[in-house]
Formats: sequence, structure tokens, C-alpha cells
Amino acid sequence: MAAEPKSIVETARTEATGQMLSYFKMMAVLECFSRSDKALTVLQISKRINLPRTTVHRLVSTLKTLGLLEQDRDRERYRLGLKLFELGNTVLANMDVQREAIESINTLSNKTGLSVHLGVFDGHGIIMVSRHDSRGLNNVITLESAAAHCSATGKAVLAHQSPTVVERVISQGLQAFTPHSITEPEVLREELRKTLARGYSIDDMEYEEWRRCVAAPIWNASGRIFAAISVTGDKARFDDKTIPEFAALVKQQARLISTRLGGDPDLHGE
Repeated sequence: MAAEPKSIVETARTEATGQMLSYFKMMAVLECFSRSDKALTVLQISKRINLPRTTVHRLVSTLKTLGLLEQDRDRERYRLGLKLFELGNTVLANMDVQREAIESINTLSNKTGLSVHLGVFDGHGIIMVSRHDSRGLNNVITLESAAAHCSATGKAVLAHQSPTVVERVISQGLQAFTPHSITEPEVLREELRKTLARGYSIDDMEYEEWRRCVAAPIWNASGRIFAAISVTGDKARFDDKTIPEFAALVKQQARLISTRLGGDPDLHGE
């Protein structure tokens, strides 16, 4: 039987001591929170990271002082703080992928007449960092998230992640947004296998019933697939003829963005 993956704290104990270990512990506390676990008590955090309640209380107090956690009105539960939101905004504003994708976003919008989305995988879901809609309005999205299991950008990236990451996403729960959403783990695994084989993903009315999307993955200079670009629009625009055509265009632009980021176009793309 395979060994259970080590927690961030257990890993840290073998790699760091003293003050550095405290940093790892604080990171472990922050990683307890997710879209499905927005607020947690000290006891709940303690159980999740296998640390004494007194230790967790001290860590939580420090994180609260730093603005990385906030305390609910009932003072029993904590949630992620606005400081993380501010830091996230800074990260997004300085992301190379936004800058390098502008030309490709405009090209896809002009050639298809569809909206174009650029999303970055955060380890759990997709953060939409740029959007160009079909009316020609170019918007920068600030921390707008989408579920990885039923969005085209999410599945495009998730198909290239390790089994550990895929299972982590599954363990968060596969929420149904429409009757077409994937909610069964094995169905998602099979969909990711298909996505990997054909080089692009499809959102078939899974997130919103009125639309379909096609997305392709983007990789960086280190060869890591971390983002995806998609075209999205009314479901009537997507059929057996147009989906392959849209996919070819999206894959081409995803490769160009990857190349601009220093990625090897022959490593992942066709």
C-alpha cells in the first residue's frame, strides 16, 4: 500500500529547524483554507496539520497580526485576510504571462469572434487573470476564480498535473454548477486523459449552461504547465466542425505564448 503523502510540516521537519520551521508551520495553516473551507476554528486547523492546539493558536495569532488571517465576529473561526488579496493583486500585476498573452488574446478574439480567457492554476482552481470579451472589451480580472474540474482552462492545466494534485482537487469536492458538470472522480480522470491525448480541453456547458469553451495549456521556461487560454461563447457556435477549428487556433496561440515565456515549443505541443 502506498504511503500517505507527507504534510508540509512533516516535510519541513526533515529540511529545516528553528525559525524556518515556524514559517513552514504558518504556511501549513494558510493552506488549510480553500473555497470549500472558508472559515476554520483553531481546533479544526490543529487536527488538519497535526500540531498541538496551543501551537496553532500562537501561529494563528501571528498570522492575524500580519493581516494574513482575520477573525470572525463570533471569534471562534478564522478566514484568510485581505493582506493576501493585496499580495495576490501585486502578483497578478507583475505576471509575465499577462503581458506576453496580449497579442494572442487579441488574435483569437479577432479570428473567432468569441470571448477569450487567460487563467492561471493556483494548485486548487483557476484564477482568471485576463479576459477579452466578444464585444472587444479587454479587462484585467482580479482574483476571479473558476473550478478546475469543470472549466476548460482548469481541465487544460489539470490534465498535465501529477496524480497527487489531481486527487487533491477531487478531494475538495466536484461541485455541480449545471446538470452537465462532472461530479464523479473517475469521469474526471477519464476526461483528463482525453484532454492530454488531444492537446486541448472542452467545457461542454459544465460551468454555465449557455456556453461552451475550448482551452489549451501554457507552459513556462522550466517546462511547467501553469496556465491556459480559452475561447468561449454561445453553445450554438461550438459543434463537430468548429470545435476542432477553434482548438487548432487556441493550441497555436498557447504555443506562441509559451515560447515568449521561454518554453520549449517541442516539449509539450504538437
